[in-house]
Amino acid sequence: MSLLLDEIALAAARLAEAGVESPRAEAELIAAHVHGVRRTELHTVPDASFDARFWEGIGRRAAREPLQHITGRAYFRYLELEVGPGVFVPRPETEVMTGWAIDRLREMDVAEPVVVDLGTGSGAIALAIAQEVPRARAHAVEADPIARGWTEKNVARVASAAPYTRGRVTLHSADFTGAEFTGAEFTGADFTGADLTRSDLTGAHFARPGVAAPGALSELVGKADLVISNPPYIPLGATVPPEVGEYDPPAALWSGADGLDAIRAVERAARRLLRPGGMVAVEHGAPQGAAVYWVFCEEAGWRDTRNHKDLARRDRFVTATWPGERADG
Repeated sequence: MSLLLDEIALAAARLAEAGVESPRAEAELIAAHVHGVRRTELHTVPDASFDARFWEGIGRRAAREPLQHITGRAYFRYLELEVGPGVFVPRPETEVMTGWAIDRLREMDVAEPVVVDLGTGSGAIALAIAQEVPRARAHAVEADPIARGWTEKNVARVASAAPYTRGRVTLHSADFTGAEFTGAEFTGADFTGADLTRSDLTGAHFARPGVAAPGALSELVGKADLVISNPPYIPLGATVPPEVGEYDPPAALWSGADGLDAIRAVERAARRLLRPGGMVAVEHGAPQGAAVYWVFCEEAGWRDTRNHKDLARRDRFVTATWPGERADG
């Protein structure tokens, strides 16, 4: 056995003592990151090239810093995303909902499906849709400027690797829980960059080539084929792992006494954004399936509301169809 693999075994024991759920796998991933190889190639790393940064990374993980912050990468469906402090790290559970959305969009008889991703964070959902659904146009909405910075990096990263996605992801600076989003009109100004458009509800106007008229975001009202969101849904006061409570941004976690405040905002926004026959998909916590189902009830105008399970067979997201005229309330 090589010295590196011996060190990985020792590191795995340390991570296990610290309460990390998959200690061996994470020790190997940190080693692969440090040495610039795939996890399956660790046996090829010469002993002489052992790097002390490995134990620095192990120390950070033992302190329960997220693995993705240590490597700077998160993997989501077919994407490799940049992540770090200030942005929510995308989870495998969200891949299941995104896969459902991609399947539905492919089935639609729409030439260029319009998708709105509320609370985009790293941009994972919007970028996966742009990558996997030909001609889809994804509008990624994010209020937090730090998270938007990560989204911009990932839009550029994906556009470089997959040029056909260029110009098909639009980043909007907006709070989807606010009155501006669920009122009669969107407000703001848009400007077009090389790979994305950004809009700012503060009303600041950015003079540059390709600038769109103020209020251009209002064109989405009643036009979206799909609204999708992984919103904050943890009830205030709930206990969460250190990787979540100490490192994920609070605005991406907490959502009122019952955890449903942001989901209710998704419902209000979706009613305004969706065309007749458009669909909504919203992620929630495992115990919240029944409660979220009733947020999208028939009395509110929704049809075909369904609960869906994640890979562990736990309730994870709800979908519904908006059948008729756009609501004004």
